[in-house]
Amino acid sequence: MVETNFTVSELYDAWPVLSHEERVEGFELLRRDDADQFFLQLSARDRAQLIMTLPAGERRLWLRLLAPDDAADVIQAVSPERREALLDVLDDMTRREVKGLLDYAEDEAGGLMNTRYSRLRPEMTVDEAISYLRRDARAREKTVYYAYVVDPTEHLLGVVSFRDLIVAPGDKRIEAVMRKEVISASEDLDQEALSRMFMRHHLLMMPVVDAEGRVKGVVSVNDIVDVVQEEATEDIQKIGGVATIEGPYLQVPLLQMIRRRAGWLAALFIGEMLTATAMGHFEKDIARAVVLALFVPLIISSGGNSGSQATTLVIRAMALGEVRLRDWCRVIRRELATGLGLGFILASIGLLRILVWEIFFDAYGQHSFLIGLTVALSLVGVVLWGCIAGSLLPFILRALGFDPASASAPFVATLVDVTGLVIYFSVASLVLRGTLL
Repeated sequence: MVETNFTVSELYDAWPVLSHEERVEGFELLRRDDADQFFLQLSARDRAQLIMTLPAGERRLWLRLLAPDDAADVIQAVSPERREALLDVLDDMTRREVKGLLDYAEDEAGGLMNTRYSRLRPEMTVDEAISYLRRDARAREKTVYYAYVVDPTEHLLGVVSFRDLIVAPGDKRIEAVMRKEVISASEDLDQEALSRMFMRHHLLMMPVVDAEGRVKGVVSVNDIVDVVQEEATEDIQKIGGVATIEGPYLQVPLLQMIRRRAGWLAALFIGEMLTATAMGHFEKDIARAVVLALFVPLIISSGGNSGSQATTLVIRAMALGEVRLRDWCRVIRRELATGLGLGFILASIGLLRILVWEIFFDAYGQHSFLIGLTVALSLVGVVLWGCIAGSLLPFILRALGFDPASASAPFVATLVDVTGLVIYFSVASLVLRGTLL
């Protein structure tokens, strides 16, 4: 049972852990003004779930509270067979706008934009523009950062900020005040690329134009915050070897959670079977020098960890636009040096550990130094290989047209596990030949 003295902020903080029934009850207990404020803070998915729970008559009230782009997001969040019913509750103008937005993919600039924005004509004076925008701003609270100057056919001519208007003489024409170099996005631009443009140029809003340069709408920084969070969540899940899971963790149905995680887990398990195959290939070496088996977890985990580090860093650099496909050679050279440095650090620790244990506990017999040397050299090779493989795999996926985030850390770890065993026992056969082997 939800407490009846929840404030908006308290209900919002508790929202992720509340059951669906508790959410509805808590929402209905809010005063109307608070309910409006709270509803506008929710994600599109939560708005959709809440609206579909309410009586049909109330759906119209809450859906009409939203701007066209937000209404389109809510309608996209419900099942296809229920979308038409929600479209029917909108007024004619908003319905046309929402249907136009639904024609775009939801991860494109066109699917994110708001079709309502402040526009000016170049022949207007500054005083006329300020008077017009003062009246217009009441209906466009989300898009009052800039006003875009367009011709009668909606072609983008320039942009003015409210600061530009305030400091300009009142009788000056807009065409003399506006900035003609306008950063804009094409309507089919991917949302990840769009978010990078916002960060690179530090914008609060960006116009979306079609192939002929006509303004179709605007995307605000508030929309991009949601995009960044969505993309980061998706990449983190992919890096962790999990198919994309939508919704709060505690709200995801158990069967869906299992289904989303089982595919990658099964694929990684099959991949790890190659580890057993590799160990079987070196079965005779292990039988003659059982002590080598003690360090198998150490070797393969070090390689997997270094590979996972490299993969994560490269994927993140790609997502931020810091690294491009043509930079692969520079990245490999950098990881080559990094892998050698890390490998020597771990090798020193490993060799020291073996020698200390031998001195105090007589743990490894008369060939302890050779065993330590084997482990040390193997660590250098495995860590170096892990760094190179982990950094190279995202580039290969990007070149093939796949999402680099699919180069999940568990996948890299599995790859390096198998090859790490080959490196380890190959080094052992060279160093320990004539002694233990």
